Amino acid sequence: MQEQKLYGRRDGAVGHLVFNNPAKLNAVSLDMWESFSGILKEFDADPTIRCLVVSGAGGKAFVSGADISKFESERANAEAQVRYDAISKEGYESLYNFSKPTIAKISGYCIGGGMNLAACCDLRYCNEGARFGVPAAKLGLGYGFLRIERFSRIVGLPRAMEFLFTAKQYSSKEAHDMGLVHGVAADGELDAMVDGITGAIAQNAPLTIALAKAAAREIAKPESQQDHARLEKMAEACFDSDDFKEGRRAFMEKRRPVFKGK
Repeated sequence: MQEQKLYGRRDGAVGHLVFNNPAKLNAVSLDMWESFSGILKEFDADPTIRCLVVSGAGGKAFVSGADISKFESERANAEAQVRYDAISKEGYESLYNFSKPTIAKISGYCIGGGMNLAACCDLRYCNEGARFGVPAAKLGLGYGFLRIERFSRIVGLPRAMEFLFTAKQYSSKEAHDMGLVHGVAADGELDAMVDGITGAIAQNAPLTIALAKAAAREIAKPESQQDHARLEKMAEACFDSDDFKEGRRAFMEKRRPVFKGK
């Protein structure tokens, strides 16, 4: 039986989306993109899942970009590229718009499309051996507005231009210094670092976290498009929730609250 090149699994309250193409450093092909959004929809609809970790199998790469060996069959001309772009864009947007916190766990290479995936996540952590780059200029392919804009928002436009113009690779320290990643773990300790983050998220109030994420997404929009009324309703729902009552009781009783997202 052929192994799935992209699969989802769960570990308690944490969903995992795993790129499983280690022989090609987890390069992404069209068939992987075609199953991407469906996995995310299942996790997003599951109220017992509190957050999502995106990672690559094998330890040598998070995602090394698109599978170049498939370009002739999947992206050989403008028409084929339009189809590929539509399917991959759906994947990127489903990750960016995932309603729960998303964490990119980056071990090894995070290149090209891997950078786009990481930029769609809320939090990013890597090991010391991680390498980051956008080699589009070495391949002659074009990046659309959303990919550049989203990446620029994280590292700043001047640094994003350096990535794109030079197509050079950056170390984990450089990535941390520029704010691309939130933390760098010693090799062999990345799982523990990310487990600590997901554990903290899973214990906190889901409605409060959902509001924080929704607010972050609204802030990223032009002011004229921001839906403040939606955020106010979400805030009111927090104060009317059983979780708020539980939080108050737990504080007075000096114990850890048990939140249910209701």
